[in-house]
Amino acid sequence: MFKKVFRVEGGNFQKAGSVSKQIKKILKQLNLDGELIWRAMIIAYEAEINAVLYAHECQVSLEITAEKIYMRFKDKGPGIPDISLAMTEGYSTATRAMRERGFGAGLGLPNIRKTSDHFEITSTVGVGTTLDIDLFLN
Repeated sequence: MFKKVFRVEGGNFQKAGSVSKQIKKILKQLNLDGELIWRAMIIAYEAEINAVLYAHECQVSLEITAEKIYMRFKDKGPGIPDISLAMTEGYSTATRAMRERGFGAGLGLPNIRKTSDHFEITSTVGVGTTLDIDLFLN
């Protein structure tokens, strides 16, 4: 079993994507299947970018067992008032500044859900959001 915890700093676009790159490196070192690594990268990058865009900070937990890759993104931020709406493709609360950086298409959470084998999202307004994601190895 492998475990590692990372930290994402909200608003830090200079480091955006660095956690997902570290996760990719770990998965490659473990010689996991290329398609599985690709799926994990979509999930990790989308979740990391959401944390950079919206949260104050985010703790990313990565656990790898013989059965699965488990990722948890637990942020401290504004939370999501309507999760079902946030899961709708094309829906976005991105600001103009975020859109000017190329973000805000409203595909992040839907892409994470589609790419995951198991996906769970919980959120409390004014507290933060947690994503629990599994990718099964077989």
